Amino acid sequence: MLLKTVNIKRILVLLAILIALGLLYHTNVIVKNLELRERQIANLYAKSIEYIATSPGTSEFTFIFDQIILAIDFPVIVTDADRNPLFYRNIEIDTSLSQKERNVILRKEIKKMEKTFEPIKITYGDTLVLNYIFYGNSKLIEQLKILPYIILIAAGIFILIGYLSFSYIKKTEQSNIWVGLAREAAHQLGTPVSSLYGWLEILRTKIDNEEDVTDVIHEIENDLIKLNRVIQRFSKIGSKPEYVEEKIADVINSVVRYFEKRIPQSGKKITISVRGDVEAKAFINRELFEWVVENLLKNSLDAIENSEGKIEFKIQERKKDIIIDVSDTGRGINMKYRKDIFRPGYTTKKRGWGLGLSLSKRIIETYHGGKLFLKESKIGKGSTFRIVLKKKR
Repeated sequence: MLLKTVNIKRILVLLAILIALGLLYHTNVIVKNLELRERQIANLYAKSIEYIATSPGTSEFTFIFDQIILAIDFPVIVTDADRNPLFYRNIEIDTSLSQKERNVILRKEIKKMEKTFEPIKITYGDTLVLNYIFYGNSKLIEQLKILPYIILIAAGIFILIGYLSFSYIKKTEQSNIWVGLAREAAHQLGTPVSSLYGWLEILRTKIDNEEDVTDVIHEIENDLIKLNRVIQRFSKIGSKPEYVEEKIADVINSVVRYFEKRIPQSGKKITISVRGDVEAKAFINRELFEWVVENLLKNSLDAIENSEGKIEFKIQERKKDIIIDVSDTGRGINMKYRKDIFRPGYTTKKRGWGLGLSLSKRIIETYHGGKLFLKESKIGKGSTFRIVLKKKR
């Protein structure tokens, strides 16, 4: 169980890292492609100016700057051969400033641009430099460059919150399990111990003949056997149990017989029956499976609030599975809670520990490879729990 939890944590962390790296890589590819596109546009702009500058009778740049390259959305500054600003685009400068003040700002921008990208030369022939085109990244690229850091921070926060939340949930669940397990142990031991006190009182005050003494001694033996079974059950938690082919009906009946002798003490008249394919067999661990039957039986007994009621175990044998339906005429359960009732610590009882169904589900599904679930329930009519067991392991 601990190994499984650790693996889940590792998978979550690894998944978050992979998502972050994937987004970083994808963002980096987009930035590189956009930078390449902007350089291609800047080169096109340079070629256009070079063409006009070297063509006979053409010396006006305005048409190219204002009409042909309207798609430019990144900052551009065109200078002469001495790097004195001539034209600029997509640079925010206060229009009320003088030309001299503008040039000071533009020269500062040129120094920044030069650190990022090498300027494009506009030449006449092969050697004579006519102009330089300086350019920088657009606002979109600048924003995209910040995006990886935002992704890393978000991924880090996601991993941290996920890790802390998962750890808190697991600690809370484990705490509930340990508390519930301790209380379940006390509850398990309480039934036969209380019964023993009852038999002792009968021996002291109400025994009139030897036959009655024999019956009481027999029941005391049953309670001692019950105590030993409780010890065996708890000793098997965490260890690998042994499995033997057993008649399911016989195992259920052994638990039913024990409770039938003690139901009258609760003041209720409840009929418990076992029917269906009573010869059906499956490989089970008897102590653990009896624990499941006992928990379901107790659950049904607690659910029956009237003075009379009925609990039925119906066994169905299939080709590979054995199905056991445990039905009662109790108060019923709202079906929207059908998953919650198996969660450790969850209970609708005033004096419940919220561990019986959770333990039963674990015994059936983890130790026996079967299934345990709430098949159906109606408020005021009763509930049916279904156990599905594999006939062979």
